Amino acid sequence: MLTLSKNLRNSLLSACGLALAATGNAAEIHVAVTGNDTNPGTLAQPLATFAAAQAKARTLAGLEPVNVTFQAGTYYLADTIHFNAADSGTAANPVTYRAAAGQTVALSGGNLLAGQSWTTHSGSIQKTTVPAGMIIDQLFVGQVKQNLARYPNYIANTDIFNGYAADCISPTRAAMWADPTGGFFHALHSGEWGGFHYRITGKNASNVVSYTGGQQNNRGTAIHGTYRFVENIFEELNAPGEWFYNSATSTLYFHPPAGVDPSSAVMETAGRLKHLVQFDGTQAAPVKYVNLSGFIFRHAARTFMETYEPLLRSDWTIYRGAAVLLTGTEDCSISACEFDQLGGNAVFFSNYNRRSSVIGSYFHDIGASGVCFVGNPSAVRNPLFNYDSPKNSYTSPSFDKTNAGPQNDDYPADCRVENCLITGIGRVEKQPEGVQISMSSRITVRHCSIYDCARAGINIGDGCWGGHIIEFCDTFDTVLETHDHGSFNSWGRDRFWRINNATNSQLKAVSLLDANEQTILRNSRWQCDHGWDIDLDDGSSNYLIENNLLLNRGLKWREGFYRTGRNNVILRNSLHPHVWYPDSGDIFEKNIVSDSYKPAIMPSIPVKWGERLDYNLFPTEAMRTAYASNGCDANSLTGDPMFVSPASGNFQVLAGSPALTLGFVNFPMNQFGVTTRPFTVNSKSITVRIPALAGSDVPPPPSPQPDSLPSIFRWLGAQIKSVITIEEASAFGTNPDDGGVYFQGAYLGSAAATTGLLESDLIASINGTNVVTVEDMITALSAATGDVTFGIVRD
Repeated sequence: MLTLSKNLRNSLLSACGLALAATGNAAEIHVAVTGNDTNPGTLAQPLATFAAAQAKARTLAGLEPVNVTFQAGTYYLADTIHFNAADSGTAANPVTYRAAAGQTVALSGGNLLAGQSWTTHSGSIQKTTVPAGMIIDQLFVGQVKQNLARYPNYIANTDIFNGYAADCISPTRAAMWADPTGGFFHALHSGEWGGFHYRITGKNASNVVSYTGGQQNNRGTAIHGTYRFVENIFEELNAPGEWFYNSATSTLYFHPPAGVDPSSAVMETAGRLKHLVQFDGTQAAPVKYVNLSGFIFRHAARTFMETYEPLLRSDWTIYRGAAVLLTGTEDCSISACEFDQLGGNAVFFSNYNRRSSVIGSYFHDIGASGVCFVGNPSAVRNPLFNYDSPKNSYTSPSFDKTNAGPQNDDYPADCRVENCLITGIGRVEKQPEGVQISMSSRITVRHCSIYDCARAGINIGDGCWGGHIIEFCDTFDTVLETHDHGSFNSWGRDRFWRINNATNSQLKAVSLLDANEQTILRNSRWQCDHGWDIDLDDGSSNYLIENNLLLNRGLKWREGFYRTGRNNVILRNSLHPHVWYPDSGDIFEKNIVSDSYKPAIMPSIPVKWGERLDYNLFPTEAMRTAYASNGCDANSLTGDPMFVSPASGNFQVLAGSPALTLGFVNFPMNQFGVTTRPFTVNSKSITVRIPALAGSDVPPPPSPQPDSLPSIFRWLGAQIKSVITIEEASAFGTNPDDGGVYFQGAYLGSAAATTGLLESDLIASINGTNVVTVEDMITALSAATGDVTFGIVRD
């Protein structure tokens, strides 16, 4: 267990290095919940609202430093706060909106329910009438979020959806509902690559439920048959803490938890505002030097049914909005803030932004993603928007083989997220990230602690345009509710990826046109539950991965070029080479690994992998030589790495370690994650699960390799095997539970060579019957009469 020390708010503000002018040299505007907007805005006679303070600050902006200071309380915003170029400060005269020192100041997009008269509806369910026209999609009691009426009931600490039921929209269940219209149906993707959300539109006479939606995933396919639930259905209001709102009658129903009296409890709602603050600049007229500091942002609406756009050929789509949405900013900052139980994204940098930052802030229990950087697709050359879109043709006149980088400036660049604590990501949506980067350049994520995430901690959705630096981060307990992803995940489905009519050398030549600057992951600690600690997927190129500690699931590279992994410590696992191009230019050297490599769909004949895989330390000779025929590790060594103190998480090596002979260099093991706590969480303990190694300091024995498993068969002159590992399933883009038969190749002239099956096909079905194992395939073929139809996954 690693516990970080406490730090005071003042030290945090100092560490942020904000250009806050001294009080004596700045114009001061004061705001208090007890103020009045007709007041002059002094400490003795404060204003009452953010809007009034902004109007006053605008008259001074850029002429002198301006500090707008809010006294303690919750400020219920009448509407979204909009900043534009007229609100801008300058480097010498910034404009800062801030909480008073030591005060708790919340900006809310919801409503306070005060003075409500509650009566008994039936049993333990209470009801009250609220003002007509209210929009309610979340209910909070004493700042604790309550559960919208659902089936199955909410179960704390349940891995997926806090409870799921395969029969949640079955006719039998739906027969219990008078009218489910307006309810929501949530489910995971069939491959567990995120989630889908639907609005229920009704049911027919046979109690078959109808619904619309599902736009939240960019690789749609099927809905998971088990991981699903429904909510916002009145008949499911049957558990303490559940509620339901009938907007037609303005009636709010609530099943209070034990000890809660709704007539005296502090009750607040959300649903009215999707965005609390917006920066509405442009490249021609940006918002400059406006700082938000010390606020708590609460009660932004859920946005999972809003318009979602695909992020190029990323696996997911995104809602381009957040509690704080920044468009067209330069040198703006969010510091020492808390983002509390928001319905959608917390912070979103959209399109043109330069040198803006999020520093020293605390994000927790967020409906979607924490901090997003997403550019405009108009800046991308040869963009495609779906995984299955027709691939570019290398010979097409429209395919740009020459120009590198973006074609305009409408994207975030040179921005940073630093010293932030980000936890509880994806409480509503299941394709979220702690930090998301797409169509952006030179984004820095530094000294962040990111954990308890439904999917990745940090995701880079494409290679456009690299230059990012991820360093000194601590990212763990990730991919908790989904599968086939990474604590750090990336895609590189850029111009070059799988284009038609291209040779390997042509692909390599254009692989850096979009990923034109190197992305660096260094000095960080990673841990993933259902995938890989670091997952460079589908063409991710131009990466340097150096001085990282990987705790659990290893390092995966797939279908990219020019990746270097150097001086990393990989515990309980190893490098996962997946579907490499010949002559990839990849280098893996001077690493400490705990197992032999774990390839998937790599060349079956002896062929050199990458530019250099060598000078690494393995536990045993068998692990070192497992892929000698592929030109790997002729100069690598075996032995005990001699870690300093594995139990306490120090995986530096002692003098005399064979790793030092190979050129391994110790890197700091005590600088991962936040260095100065966000002031709202001084007492919060952050713990990382350090893996127990077999014996004392000796890594665990190797897992069986695919070629040694008893699933290899000869069939009609071909070699086939059951798909049984997560590595193989990921390489085919399928769910491990679905299995299938991997057609590894046929001898020339053999009967199998005449079937039309190609090397690296996945046989998923025969004559319409699913095939999970080789045994299933043999059974299906034996039962077949006449022609045989293979259902395959190819390319």
